[in-house]
Amino acid sequence: MTLRVLGIDPGLTRCGVGIVDVSPNRSASLVFVGVIRTPPDMPLEQRLLAIGTGIAELLDEYAPSAVALERVFAQHNLRTVMGTAQASGVAMHQAAARGLTVGLHTPSEVKAAISGYGAADKKQVASMVQRVLRLDAPPTPADASDALALALCHAWRGGGGAVAASAELTPAQQAWRAAEKSVTARRLGQ
Repeated sequence: MTLRVLGIDPGLTRCGVGIVDVSPNRSASLVFVGVIRTPPDMPLEQRLLAIGTGIAELLDEYAPSAVALERVFAQHNLRTVMGTAQASGVAMHQAAARGLTVGLHTPSEVKAAISGYGAADKKQVASMVQRVLRLDAPPTPADASDALALALCHAWRGGGGAVAASAELTPAQQAWRAAEKSVTARRLGQ
């Protein structure tokens, strides 16, 4: 069974959104990619409403079975963190209103899942997203590419349970799985 995932890279000015279909053999195809934009001079409540409306329209039109969201992490710029957290809350609300759970993934988890390297730069991630989805060019802007990477990460990590663990893996997926097993073994003291 194919798993449809909406990935969201939250932000107030640019909220990246990407939807992918991932089959049990872990192959993926692009369904939709875009960015929900709001102007910085718009009142905050109107910006959040616009982001919520955009996400709601995608959820209703494409009916994903899972939502993946970048986990908000502390940065030095409190204003940026607050805006990201607010946009994340709106996204989680829209998903929960439709009975969907939200998978939260750190940037390093996403980078490792996509490229096999948790410290990959945005260009490397975009290049791997392009390759995995068989696109003519990397998705732009970076927010859109990051949203697709989130969706792929979530699907490959078993978000929704539709992707078979025994399926053939790409080299990047094999590297990610080996790294994940290594970290798990260290946590368990093995």
